[in-house]
Amino acid sequence: MAYILNIVSIEKCDSYSADEIRKAIERSYKNLGGLEKYIKKGDKVFLKANLLKKNKPDDAVTTHPAIVEAVASTIKDMGAIPIIGDSPAGPFSERALRSIYETTGMIDVAKRTGAELNYNTEEIVVKISDGKLIKQATFMKALMECDSIISLPKLKTHGMTVYTGAVKNQFGAIPGLVKAGYHLSMPDVKDFSDMLIDINVFLKPVLSIMDAVIAMEGNGPSAGKPKKVGLIISSNDVFSLDTVATLIIGLNHEDAPTVFMAQRRGLGRFEDIKIIGMNIDDAKVSNFDIPTLRGFSVTEKIPPFLMKYLDKHVKPYPIFDYDVCKSCGICVSNCPPKALKMIDKKPIVDLKTCIRCFCCQELCPHKAVSIKKPHIAKLFYR
Repeated sequence: MAYILNIVSIEKCDSYSADEIRKAIERSYKNLGGLEKYIKKGDKVFLKANLLKKNKPDDAVTTHPAIVEAVASTIKDMGAIPIIGDSPAGPFSERALRSIYETTGMIDVAKRTGAELNYNTEEIVVKISDGKLIKQATFMKALMECDSIISLPKLKTHGMTVYTGAVKNQFGAIPGLVKAGYHLSMPDVKDFSDMLIDINVFLKPVLSIMDAVIAMEGNGPSAGKPKKVGLIISSNDVFSLDTVATLIIGLNHEDAPTVFMAQRRGLGRFEDIKIIGMNIDDAKVSNFDIPTLRGFSVTEKIPPFLMKYLDKHVKPYPIFDYDVCKSCGICVSNCPPKALKMIDKKPIVDLKTCIRCFCCQELCPHKAVSIKKPHIAKLFYR
């Protein structure tokens, strides 16, 4: 059998105008061998967008509705059934989903395209026999009932995993508050990354189409700044897409845990990728603000005994701007280890209990949480 490279398509796309998005995605399909290679007439296709929380499209937190609309329309046109969905942070309920779909523009997408919106909040536990770190997982039942998955990630930075893209997008397949258990049981970023890899190997999205028109840099995945990249990056392999996307923003693979840990397992290696469309050097962006790695060293250059001591005393921690904080309590109710308490209507963190998942920073609707790095940490963090 001939060896087949994974394909990554890079297409220029300077705006979210419907016509420009449609043309860029159509070119992407062609680069990947045609949509009909992956989807058949009558298939139920789950369009797994990144709908982290209630943010408007221009905030650059969620997958832009123009991307979702273009993909949903082409799926519908070929006689398949597009189902738009995600399991955002917080409670996984019909009420929460309806609110997020409204704010992120998905309700309008469904009206214009005839796509379905998922309101099924049932869960299902499945065995992952080949998993390296996990042997079973709890997923959205609606996603598991579909014939295939198309992942529609957003290119963003991330406080815990440095970068969030195609691989991290599938964490949303885990329903609502169940995610907290995974954070709590896997506070080490290497283990967390291996868990994400296990999930993707099992789910096997047939295509991943990344919204990299306007990305997010800095204090991502929700409190950073929009950054124009002007690209649609697509692949038939989630790991290959992230390998190329991180190169485009100037992030070394050894500093991106999900990419590095995947490559250690022979997944997403650059030598196994065929790039079609734009030349990767022409696609690269300069001065992309990338946060420091949360853990000390995915390459384990620091002795384990020293790493354990340093991780205890100088690792980053969340700080709260009480002038900005609205005392909504979202951070407290969604803290996996229950390290936060409301005292005098303000969140207070117990750093001995905090696992540095930074869910508080990720979910704060007011951008009142930032990540503080002690000065000595600069000697050890990348």
